[in-house]
Amino acid sequence: MAVPDGYPARVRIHEVGPRDGLQNEPEVVPVAVKAEFVHRLADAGLTTIEATSFVHPKWVPQLADAEELFPLLRDLDGVRLPVLVPNERGLDRALALGAREVAVFASATESFARANLNRTVDESLVMFTPVVARAIDAEVPVRGYLSMCFGDPWEGEVPVAQVVRVARRLVDLGCAELSLGDTIGVATPGRVTELLTALNEAGVPDDRLAVHFHDTYGQALANTLTALRHGVTTVDASAGGLGGCPFAGSATGNLATEDLLWMLDGLGVETGVDLGRLVATSRWLADHLGRPSPSRTVRALSPSPTQE
Repeated sequence: MAVPDGYPARVRIHEVGPRDGLQNEPEVVPVAVKAEFVHRLADAGLTTIEATSFVHPKWVPQLADAEELFPLLRDLDGVRLPVLVPNERGLDRALALGAREVAVFASATESFARANLNRTVDESLVMFTPVVARAIDAEVPVRGYLSMCFGDPWEGEVPVAQVVRVARRLVDLGCAELSLGDTIGVATPGRVTELLTALNEAGVPDDRLAVHFHDTYGQALANTLTALRHGVTTVDASAGGLGGCPFAGSATGNLATEDLLWMLDGLGVETGVDLGRLVATSRWLADHLGRPSPSRTVRALSPSPTQE
């Protein structure tokens, strides 16, 4: 079918399930299961899969096995495997294992910067400066995550100008891409348009932007449609709708990759991802986690117990 006017012909899905999706799981997922999860996602057609994070194990115990996991993914030719690095030590660990893309994570608000990084916003940007510079010197592109772009559990609604200031700083540091995080899921289409327009006016084009929505109020797909019509073509999503943030208790699951894919397929927008294989992957992981997938599409396309 022809893509409706105003929508892109193709969208790149930035799959965050193995990192953002699993990071808040209470029971440690075995490294073999994580490796198979990434391989299954790649087999479904996803070409950008955020594999893990090189944070200190004390802060995110679920991802303490990064050094063990990453070598198990070396056979995935043609798949981008970005990893999260919080500081120079994390960058050293990632580069030593051959990581070819990294990401840093900043906050638009002081409260979340303190909770997540134990620093002020400006102090965190100072910390990221050598990380980004060294990565660029090593010809490793850097993605910048910006959390709390629409609302903060401690500070409430976040002013657009405040978000633009930090976003502009990350771009000026050298981040090739900026992912705008609706960390607690309070964004609405009007606020998405307002922020994207302000970023464009500040010299940050749509092709440098990605969107990362959580579905607390059921607005993630509506917000994504708004971003696509504005010109953004990279969307973060988590297989099965897994995720949340260990440092923001009100953050619910990420936008489910299957729900996003169902919508994009219905628009005729190309992604290169096979929905059936992806649903099977999320059902497989849900079995390992011992609970049903939060994704509406996974539930709708899965047989009921009486049918199996």
